[in-house]
Amino acid sequence: MGGRSSKFFFCCWHSSRKPSPHDLSDLENGGENGKNALPSFTEFSLDVLMIATEGFSADNIVSEHGEKAPNVVFKGLLENGHWVAVKRFNRSAWPDSRQFLDEAKAVGNLRSERLANLLGCCCEGEQRLLVAEFMPNETLAKHLFHWDSQPMKWAMRLRVAFYLAQAVEYCSSKGRAIYHDLNAYRILFDQDGNPRLSCFGLMKNSRDGKSYSTNLAFTPPEYMRTGRVTSESVVYSFGTMLLDLLSGKHIPPSHALDLIRVKNLTMLMDSCLEGDFSNDDGTELVRLATRCLQYEARERPNAKSLVNSLIAIQKETEVPSHVLLGIRHGAATPPQPLVLTTMGEACLRRDLTALHEILQKTGYKDDEGIANELSFQMWTNQMQETLNSKQQGDAAFRAKDFITAIECYTQFNDGGTMVSPTIYVRRCLCYLMSDMAQEALGDAMQAQVISSEWPTAFYLQSVALFTLGMENDAQEALKEATKLEGKRSKN
Repeated sequence: MGGRSSKFFFCCWHSSRKPSPHDLSDLENGGENGKNALPSFTEFSLDVLMIATEGFSADNIVSEHGEKAPNVVFKGLLENGHWVAVKRFNRSAWPDSRQFLDEAKAVGNLRSERLANLLGCCCEGEQRLLVAEFMPNETLAKHLFHWDSQPMKWAMRLRVAFYLAQAVEYCSSKGRAIYHDLNAYRILFDQDGNPRLSCFGLMKNSRDGKSYSTNLAFTPPEYMRTGRVTSESVVYSFGTMLLDLLSGKHIPPSHALDLIRVKNLTMLMDSCLEGDFSNDDGTELVRLATRCLQYEARERPNAKSLVNSLIAIQKETEVPSHVLLGIRHGAATPPQPLVLTTMGEACLRRDLTALHEILQKTGYKDDEGIANELSFQMWTNQMQETLNSKQQGDAAFRAKDFITAIECYTQFNDGGTMVSPTIYVRRCLCYLMSDMAQEALGDAMQAQVISSEWPTAFYLQSVALFTLGMENDAQEALKEATKLEGKRSKN
């Protein structure tokens, strides 16, 4: 089984009946036609799941948070040849095995082609695992924010919104209206390119755990006040998803609503969509997003209303999803694992000592070619003082006196006579060593502004983002750094 390991994302159970994404009658019924093709909920033994995941091998991790996450998702191959996604909870997440089993069974009773369905669980000793359908064609975040060959088409964005609304309505109709932390990483694409809602969000990450792990700017206001998730909170999160689909970016609702209020829809809409949609369609989706994002929960639409609003604006309903998405039909070729460099591995581990050694060894060679235009007057009056600040900062950096290094590098930057991306990443690391992650992120981003294709800037961004708990963004920064370093090595 050693040849099947890969990183990333989910795949589907091969049912005997293929869903027909272009069949409008199927669109209207919420995709329940093929629900009976799946087996009933099963309690798996730990041994079976150990074999399926090759002993929970790190090579089979598919969750966006990677190995560092408290609850990790693995890709697994059962003996019957079916691929599954196995979510392994932190040992302390569900101490009461009966409560975990009851919750899992309740979610496992759901069956819909709009869901990546829960197939079973495992509850042996301290182990708590969920087993779900595996989706091969990655997440909405990947196709919307980090696309490779083509941006997501308008018709596909409308279909994602519609299918998601159907998934939420289906769950609500079955008494499971609460969904925890709905975001673009929870939407997965099956072998036909159809979007599905991950079943994992129908259970909290722990018995007493938080329902939202994303930035507070995207959290429903009532959750901030009470700490409780309601069906209206799920509709609010649905509104943030509509903003993602409209803009192609993960922008805070407050910022989007400001643009909507001043009728600046051009700034809100994804520039990649120019000419791909009518103003009426765009306005209708904006109006729906605004209703979902109402501050007062009672003023938001319910799931059924969302479905009715979205079915009316569907486009190209006869075109299969895999065509709209621009992917090959059928089981996807597993993406190649991300091969990290020494610096990349240090970033993933958040090994600041190793990063300090790498930056110390690299020195200032990556500053070569950075333009620093100085007049003779500036040289005579300011240059020596600036160079002294740099030398003192370097000495403190070498001696691991990070507070002094911050002060000296700040004097260098404030001098304004020279621009050095290396100074910014060195000060960034000093901030990280001093538990000042927000300031560190600012410096790493400034280094990127100065040198837009410098891998080190992205590497340091990833560490700062990991430290701030922004796992998804950190992983993307790490990927970008690895890609840029690979490009450099080829030149």
